[in-house]
Amino acid sequence: MSQRLTGAEALVRSLEQVGVEVVFGLPGGAILPVYDPLIDSSIRHILVRHEQGAGHMAQGYYWSTGKPGVAVVTSGPGATNILTPITDAFMDSVPMVVIAGQVSRAAIGSDAFQEAPTFNMTMPVTKHNYVVMDPAEIPQVVAEAFHLATTGRPGPVFIDLPKDVAASEMDWWWPEDPAANLAGYRPTTSGHPKQVKEAIRLLAESARPVIYAGGGILKARAAAELREFAEKTRVPVVTTLMARGALPDDHELCLGMPGMHGNYAAVTSLQRSDLLLALGSRFDDRVTGRVADFAPDAKVVHVDIDPAELSKVRHADVPIVGDCRIVIDSLVKEFDKSERRREERGDPPPDRDAWLVQIEVWRDKFPYRYVEGSDDKVVKPQYVIERLCAAAPDATVVGGVGQHQMFASQWWRFSRPYQWINSGGLGTMGFAIPAAVGAKAGDPDRVVWAIDGDGCFQMTLQELITASVERIPVKIAILNNGYLGMVRQWQELFYEERYSEVHLGTDIPDYVKLAEAMGCVGFRVDTVPDVDAVIAKAMEIDDQPVVIDFRIDPMEKVYPMVPAGTSNDGLLLGPAYGQVEDERELTALADSDGAAPMTHGGEDEPPPEHPEGHIELDKGGF
Repeated sequence: MSQRLTGAEALVRSLEQVGVEVVFGLPGGAILPVYDPLIDSSIRHILVRHEQGAGHMAQGYYWSTGKPGVAVVTSGPGATNILTPITDAFMDSVPMVVIAGQVSRAAIGSDAFQEAPTFNMTMPVTKHNYVVMDPAEIPQVVAEAFHLATTGRPGPVFIDLPKDVAASEMDWWWPEDPAANLAGYRPTTSGHPKQVKEAIRLLAESARPVIYAGGGILKARAAAELREFAEKTRVPVVTTLMARGALPDDHELCLGMPGMHGNYAAVTSLQRSDLLLALGSRFDDRVTGRVADFAPDAKVVHVDIDPAELSKVRHADVPIVGDCRIVIDSLVKEFDKSERRREERGDPPPDRDAWLVQIEVWRDKFPYRYVEGSDDKVVKPQYVIERLCAAAPDATVVGGVGQHQMFASQWWRFSRPYQWINSGGLGTMGFAIPAAVGAKAGDPDRVVWAIDGDGCFQMTLQELITASVERIPVKIAILNNGYLGMVRQWQELFYEERYSEVHLGTDIPDYVKLAEAMGCVGFRVDTVPDVDAVIAKAMEIDDQPVVIDFRIDPMEKVYPMVPAGTSNDGLLLGPAYGQVEDERELTALADSDGAAPMTHGGEDEPPPEHPEGHIELDKGGF
């Protein structure tokens, strides 16, 4: 005999059925029927202070657990407030299921209280979305939603639940196959054997290959396979902002982050390569710079689970549709076969020694550098990151968006996958605090540091109350320069130092008092000697959230830098590599490092009139 449940009860049971352990949310009128059975559920509900926080917490939870995050909000403003995290998850391929209340079926379209067309609004930024019009559909919808969110290219799925559907009764059932009704949804996971073979053939002919590893490596849980492939083939690896930690930074083949604020060796190796093995990457503009000038001599093998990404930005000579983990495993097996055939023929292996030596020269010659402060009262943000990393090398690190995000990615030495969590594609300010709370909720035994800026911090600081009340002891490092730092940097370089509406000030708020008011422990660091001492105090606290206000050099900029719209062949290396005052000095500096002088310019953004530490990429004989 079937059991009669309300739609709300069926929803909660369905969430239990798919293994949900934690949800993040905020109740309201339209979703109220769902909150009643939650009381009796094994699912932990974390009450947020703003629906945006619920979405970012769900994202952080995914990154630390590998399980899809779940958020529950009410109709109207509840749903619109979570639209930013939904879009963020869509851009970064994060599996997430968002359940929103909706006005009753009869009231839909009547401009009822707290009604919003959330189905229409979320359609462009979700993998799929639903409006549930019959309570009997709820088990199938939930099963499908989790299947869609976690298979193929992961992403957010939205479920709109009218209030009267949640309150109506249905006969409980559970679908045996969640994909049964998803006609046409059959993601390709195994790469085509002919394409895999062709990729290995190109690799055998390549003298200057580079693996361009993107966030798809982590989504596919393919870090181990990436390492095996790189080590077998002896091909160096760049790890994008979304793939930091996919190969440990201390690995001899790891070149670190490429792109607009990437390091010299990573950027230069891509530019001078003759083969790019793009694995789970999408040729984002922040990596490529001006696309026409990106890796001009390279052939491209592009592996991605989403066929729409192949040749979207850069033509792929060998496009391979498939799951990165499965395809890389096939590449390894094909490489082994190719090596056996080569040895049987008596042919020598490809000689890449010169390439690897040249890359090592670039790494030694142009590492990340910064100018130390003139005295103990000048705290550099790079130094803060170095000391945080030294104190908690295995911590999960959650970045906000802006200068502090780049400093964190540059200066933290990542040793494992999923150690770095940030908003990449959408670049959402306010991401760090709630995402850190979600990450800590998912992995409570791991130290979690959020590295935030004062601008980002002020956008979602209310979620520290959530952390305090729910006893989720995250640690927050505010790199406080009193500015919207990245915007100020661009205004300084490209807008003749006309600082328009970027000065936040350092006196209001008082971050220590603010932290204490929200149940956290607050510290402030004004001098270099205080950095280590305060970090040590923060590390000793494990039962409360901690906030440290690091008062950093207000005018420090992020280098290296490729101005938007220009070629990666022109880098601004920064004052640590000397101040370049005119074109003659620029030419002399470039020539002194074996690089041919080139014009630095672009159609989208002009270069600064007096670039700091500008140098063209070293041809290095390649």
